[in-house]
Amino acid sequence: MQLLIRFDAHDRAAFREAYESAREERDQAGLTQLQLWEEADAPERLWALYGVADRDRAQAWMAKASALASHLKGHDGHFLATA
Repeated sequence: MQLLIRFDAHDRAAFREAYESAREERDQAGLTQLQLWEEADAPERLWALYGVADRDRAQAWMAKASALASHLKGHDGHFLATA
């Protein structure tokens, strides 16, 4: 299973710094970063694709306030299965 998240940041540079410092929290949630993109036409919007080891832990990570929360205007996540 994968998780695709759209992050809408207030400040891309500050978000990226917070994102990198939150790696341990993602690891503990059973998430493996597969890819991170910055949207070409909206540089404050980033997309991340993760491999998911445990959906419940991943959902809990998404729902809780984290180091990223203060850097975000919003986010939206989708769990995906290979078709």
